[in-house]
Amino acid sequence: MSEPTIIIGGDVGFHNRDMKRAEERLKRGKQYRDLSTICVVPTRGLIHARVVESWMGLLTPMNNAFIRIFVQGMEVADAYNAAVDMALEHEQLKEFKYLLTLEEDNLPPPDGLLKLYESIDEYAAVGGLYWTKGEGGQPMIYGDPKGILAFQPQQVRVDTVQECNGLGQGFTLFRLDVFRHIEKPWFKTVQEYDPQTGVQMGTQDLYFFANLRRAGHRVACDTRVKVGHLDVSSGMVW
Repeated sequence: MSEPTIIIGGDVGFHNRDMKRAEERLKRGKQYRDLSTICVVPTRGLIHARVVESWMGLLTPMNNAFIRIFVQGMEVADAYNAAVDMALEHEQLKEFKYLLTLEEDNLPPPDGLLKLYESIDEYAAVGGLYWTKGEGGQPMIYGDPKGILAFQPQQVRVDTVQECNGLGQGFTLFRLDVFRHIEKPWFKTVQEYDPQTGVQMGTQDLYFFANLRRAGHRVACDTRVKVGHLDVSSGMVW
């Protein structure tokens, strides 16, 4: 049983005690803006419980629209193209500001999306930091934007917004509007020489980012947002 106390006077509250700090936090978080977001999940139909548990803890911005779209049974590039096409044609969804890609083997941290909102101002897309699977895994931060348009994995700069040429799509936030300015198909898995890009083989994500960068848009990885990459067969999170 707690000891009896005498209550004298009022209390303005934790956030009111340091208004400058509170103001800076709110400005950085941008939740006073329209952060309406479409979350697109391409799936084979079975999503691991460990992934679902992570997604259930994902914080979304207070009183902002957030909708999830699952696309089942399509090749990944086709799934993303279908989802974006639908969003841009939909009477309500076309007015949303952002599109978040979330893949079925990625475990974002609870505050990951809120941090991506903080860092996207200067960029067409920002993603969380995750690695290819395996002991020799590489960070999915591709290409030095100061050099030629290429997609070598880059060294990680810790807890910062690191500009690059391309990202994976496991946990990546896009401005929805950029898709209106990039030629279709936005995403394409290249398995033979593509004369448009000069790519011999490539995944759908880097195909899109190559065209995005050619159009003059900037891309970055927010390395504060550390995303796990689940190997379903072993249960190991890389």
